[in-house]
Amino acid sequence: MRIVYHAQSLIDAHLVRDALAQVEIPAFISGEYLTGAVGELPAMGLVAVMVPDAAVDAAEGIVRAVDARLAEARAAAAEDDFDAGIQPA
Repeated sequence: MRIVYHAQSLIDAHLVRDALAQVEIPAFISGEYLTGAVGELPAMGLVAVMVPDAAVDAAEGIVRAVDARLAEARAAAAEDDFDAGIQPA
C-alpha cells in the first residue's frame, strides 16, 4: 500500500476514497480513527488515503482532480468569507 493523498480533513479523505471507489480502485484511509484523539484540532498530517502499489498510477490522476476541486472550493469559501467581512481564525 502507498499513500496517494495527505488529507487536510477526514471529509477530504472520504471524498478522495469515494472518487477512487467509483472507478473500482480500492482505497484505505489511514489514521481515520486518530482524529478522535485530537478533538477539535485539525487532522493535518494524521489522515492519508492509501491504495495498493499496483493502483498508484491509476489513482494519481483522480486524486489530483479531486484535490484541485477541493482547493477551488476552499478558495471560493475564503473569498465569500472575505466579502462578508469574516476574519480568518
